[in-house]
Amino acid sequence: MPAIHIVIAVLCSVLAIAGAAYFAIAIWAAGQWQRERSRRARTAFTPPVSILRSLKGLDSLMYLAFRSHCLLDYDEYEVLYGVSDLNEPALDLVRKVQEEFPTRQLRVVHCPQLLGPNGKVSNLAQMLPQAKYEHIVINDSDIVVPPDYLRSVMAPLARPDVGMVTALYRGIAGKTLGSKLEALGLSADFMGGVLVARALQGIRFALGGTIATTKTVLAAIGGLEPLADYLSDDYELGSRTAAGGYRIELADTLVETAVPDYRFGEFWTHQTRWARTVKACRPAEYFGLIVGFALIWAALAVLAAPQVWWTWLVLGVAAVARFASAIVVGRGVMDDPQVARDLWLLPLRDLLALAVWIMSYAGNEVEWRGQRFKLHGGKLEKT
Repeated sequence: MPAIHIVIAVLCSVLAIAGAAYFAIAIWAAGQWQRERSRRARTAFTPPVSILRSLKGLDSLMYLAFRSHCLLDYDEYEVLYGVSDLNEPALDLVRKVQEEFPTRQLRVVHCPQLLGPNGKVSNLAQMLPQAKYEHIVINDSDIVVPPDYLRSVMAPLARPDVGMVTALYRGIAGKTLGSKLEALGLSADFMGGVLVARALQGIRFALGGTIATTKTVLAAIGGLEPLADYLSDDYELGSRTAAGGYRIELADTLVETAVPDYRFGEFWTHQTRWARTVKACRPAEYFGLIVGFALIWAALAVLAAPQVWWTWLVLGVAAVARFASAIVVGRGVMDDPQVARDLWLLPLRDLLALAVWIMSYAGNEVEWRGQRFKLHGGKLEKT
């Protein structure tokens, strides 16, 4: 019977090689997306659009995000800002942008009802009847968009089989280590997973940075109100749209979001909430993330059996695959200059991500907006 350290080295090596294969698939999926983008002819489909943005609290780049939605190269659109409280501090920024862009259609919608624990969805459900146009875009309040944003996200909706469009997004890191680690993970890791899912099975979810659809599709999938009990409303919107027989497409554009200057505890809490949310929504796929820590598994194989030559070979293969994937996706697809700057943090990011992955199985409680909830099938329940 082989020594226990050899058994550990073999098991870790198997996981590391599986992870290297996953990163190779991510590189292939990124190349496929880039090739399709270069060949894609944007359809001149520019229907009037209502942009719905639920507001709660202030973010560091919120005014920049508000301004970017007033600088769009698009003929007819409106922006609705939904608030549950008319004393919401973000309304000062809305008034400021209204003064700066008096010709834009910018409206505040008061949403007094609380339809469920997800206040964002509660606001959106009350905003939707106030939207003037059939075509709807929902995005988070801190999302910064390029001038051609609406043209990009509307183009796929010209096809009758497409019911929803979403978009990749990158994080603008702050000064803290936690902020840099999260931004690095978004561009170098999470978006690679989105591209892999797209290449292998098609997109059956949406990303909160952009959800473009129509009132007709929303009505067909049951509306927004039932989602007020869910934490991952973006995933649910996409999942229900795909289940309704509609295609979900990825827009040929990138948007940005500010990543807060997390202290370590805040970083850990946010990462744990995200991990448990994904686990609740897609348990099988979430367990499969175990191979995504290939660099850590390979390092553990070397630590278990440093005298065995093949553990070093596995470490080399895993390292090349991991860093190559981060560069191809993070720089090549996401065009994120922070990836090159913070690439040296990737091993630390992976080590912490593995710790979060393990801890996510220790319970189903999450902290969100200062409150504690339990997650059951993605639904929020007060503790």
